[in-house]
Amino acid sequence: MPQTDLMAHPDPVTEPRREPASDTVARFDHARLGFGSRVLWDDLTLRISRGEFIAVLGPNGSGKTSFLRCLLGQYALDAGALSVTDAIGYIPQQHADDSDPMAMRGRDLVGFGVDGGRWGVGLRGRARRRRLVDAALAEVGATAYAEAPMGLLSGGEQQRLRVAQALTGDPTLLLCDEPLSSLDPSNQQLVVELIDERRRNAETAVVFVTHEINPILPYVDRVLYLVGGRFRIGTPDEVMTTETLSNLYGSDVEVLRVHGRLLVIGGEDAHHCDHRPEPPTVPGHDGERAAQQ
Repeated sequence: MPQTDLMAHPDPVTEPRREPASDTVARFDHARLGFGSRVLWDDLTLRISRGEFIAVLGPNGSGKTSFLRCLLGQYALDAGALSVTDAIGYIPQQHADDSDPMAMRGRDLVGFGVDGGRWGVGLRGRARRRRLVDAALAEVGATAYAEAPMGLLSGGEQQRLRVAQALTGDPTLLLCDEPLSSLDPSNQQLVVELIDERRRNAETAVVFVTHEINPILPYVDRVLYLVGGRFRIGTPDEVMTTETLSNLYGSDVEVLRVHGRLLVIGGEDAHHCDHRPEPPTVPGHDGERAAQQ
């Protein structure tokens, strides 16, 4: 999708700015983000349009999750501007928690997308909550096991419910943080098709963080590739090339196409050599706004 000219470099902002509804659901304008002396990206200008599928790639610690957290309002830019137009849905990375998987039903998990995980919804809010949850469950085809304990569901079924949770607010922008991790290939395909169906039917823009582009390659419009403070933006054919990735990594990287799949030799080694964690959340940005969207 074509990218229009953006406004001149503004003063730094502390959170995403809201704009009137348009084909643009979010945009970075000359954005810079860093932690201490470490710069994740600088002078990043990117417009995200309705119905667009953007893959965010790069080694561990390159700032992929930080990119999402900026959109969620959890991280503040050091310079430049970030604006969003409407509601955001968020599929976080899967992490073990302290909740009892046999006590929480699928419906309960989806409901957290409505009330932010707060128990004790008032009587007047229960009917609305149920309508939103039922609609999200139906959209992802999870109604049949909505009452089942999470601990009895397969990985694919659980991830389907997490997609439903992200859709309860009817988002125009869906942020996906490695939603295919720990899934087998068949369930990866199921989840990708589910997300792409939402994109096609509702023109929801998708920003999809992943280490592996092949499961989503047929659906991707553009790639944002982050490496060591540098980045490239373009179509998969423009970014996923030997020349582009070699320039990004500053070393020899070879990209091969085998039976419609991409094989990266060299760059994958760099991924496994870099295990730096994402930096801590900026004080004062606790993600409360993101949980409400």
